[in-house]
This record gives sequence, structure tokens and C-alpha cells, in this order.
Amino acid sequence: MTEEEGLTYSDAGVDIADSEAATAALVGAAGAAGEGTDSDYAGLLDIGDRYLALATDGVGTKLLVAEAMADYSTVGIDCIAMNANDLVAAGVRPVAFVDYLAVDEPDETFAEQIGEGLAAGADAADLELVGGETAVMPEVVKGLDLAGTCAGLARKDAVFEGSAEPGDALVGWASSGIHSNGLTLAREAVTREYQYTDPYPGERYDAVGDALLEPTRLYTDLLDPMREHGVRAAAHVTGGGWTNLERLGDFHYEIDDPWPAQPVFDFVQDLGDVSDEEMHRTFNMGTGFVAALDPDVAESLAEATGGRVIGHVEAGEGVAIRGLEL
Repeated sequence: MTEEEGLTYSDAGVDIADSEAATAALVGAAGAAGEGTDSDYAGLLDIGDRYLALATDGVGTKLLVAEAMADYSTVGIDCIAMNANDLVAAGVRPVAFVDYLAVDEPDETFAEQIGEGLAAGADAADLELVGGETAVMPEVVKGLDLAGTCAGLARKDAVFEGSAEPGDALVGWASSGIHSNGLTLAREAVTREYQYTDPYPGERYDAVGDALLEPTRLYTDLLDPMREHGVRAAAHVTGGGWTNLERLGDFHYEIDDPWPAQPVFDFVQDLGDVSDEEMHRTFNMGTGFVAALDPDVAESLAEATGGRVIGHVEAGEGVAIRGLEL
């Protein structure tokens, strides 16, 4: 198979351009209401001297791997992390979370496992689970879907500006693996030759499915150090992979020293014959969170938080990483 014939996210069933167009249509039709405003990661409601922030997201097709493995114990962590990390990217502290579980038929076993994961994620993120909803909809849902909404609070002067500046340094923090984006492509690739329950051909994991279920890392512990070091803008590297850096503003992002990609990414790429460009446009490739700030304090932030300076911001456009122009 040639590179041109290699598997893409679109081939697997998710076209990012179409998704963004649909989202734009939804937002355009809904319009803006009240006194709210938006960052790229959260909706911000003016409540006086503070913003009330809201973010909503789900676990996606990672749930199909959990179903195949009969193991839902970690997807609750993913649900918390995908929402809480978005608030942190806006400079907001997550404080409360509600979940929404839709099922075709109720099952105590997977419900209990999901609840345990939500509790573990909430504890790690230092936020409160304040309720949720379980909906039984056999004609709408096949299997189950899990999503949630996270609320946060921040003083108006504490939220990030939301835009980098040319000359800024970029500090990055390692991911824990695939997280909860790009699973449609990853599943399509690995199931060409493996079942999820097959032994994983490497270290750390027992089964192929275990590698895909590694829960999303939480970055809530970065909020205070980022504020202390004057971070201007941050990016949670989710759907769209490294193109998420473009949310930091219309500049060029030169990535000189990214975190290494975990072996699971090579596993997916080799099985799907996925191009390097497609991998970096789909997955976090080892770096799950990035912040832009003054270069004079970048090393200090990195040392204080277990991060590393991975690159810098220039005038121009696009993202360059590992010899690729995205």
C-alpha cells in the first residue's frame, strides 16, 4: 500500500472539515444570547467580578473499545478530563461536573464501572460531581453514550488572554497516550489485524484494547503555575491533533522538541499505513497540552511542572513539527 492509499481519519468515518462546518452551522443558527462570551475551549458567562465557564464533551468511540473489553472502569476519567482540561486551557478552574449516560438498556455492571471512573476523575481533578442523568432510549441509542458538562469559575483578570504573541515560547506536557480523540481511526487501523482482546505486541499493556483505553491525562494541576508564570494562551491537544495550536492565534508554531510519541502511535500508524501528516492532524502524538508565554520564564514553568520547552511562536501561519508542515 502506498502512502496515498494509507488510512485517513476521513476514510475511517470522521471528516474534520465537515465536522467543523457542521459546528459552525449550529453555532451560527443558535446565535449569541445574553451576556455570554466564548473562548476557544469554554463558554464564559459574566457574573460580575467573575466568569462562570461551561464546557461539554463526551468520550466518543472509545466506548466501543470499552464494550469489546467489557471494561468501562476508565472511561469516566476520560469524560471528566476532556471537559476539565478544556476549562484549564481557558484559564478557568473546574469546580463541578454533571454526566449524561444514554443507554439502549440499563445494566448495573457497566453503570457501576462508569461511576467509579467518574469518581476517580473528579477526585484527580479536584472537582465535585453534583448530579447527572441516565436516559434509556432503545430506539435512539445502540449500546451507550457518555458525555458530561463541566462548570468552572475564574476572576475576570485570571482567565488567559487567549492569544499568543510572536516570540513566545511554547511549553508542552506529555500525554498519557491516545486520550479520547482519533479513536475512530485508531480502531479501524488496529482491527485490520487484531482483536481488542489479543495480546498487545509490546510492553506495558496486556491486550490491544488496554492500549487504546489508557485514560486521558488531567492537566488541572497546571492552572496555578501557568497563571503564576503569565501564560497568555493554552491549547488542549484534542480533535485535529497539532492543528489545535492554531487556536492560540494566527501565527506560525515551530515545534523543535516535542515529547516523544508513545509506542501505541507507531502501532496504529504501521497497521493503518497512516501518513505522518495524518497522524499529527489526528492525534496528540505524545504531547497533550501546550502553553504560550514569555520565553524568559518558560524554562521556569517547565521545571516547576514536569513540562518542557517544545518550540516557539513566529509571525506567519501553520504548524511545523518533526519536519512536517501541517
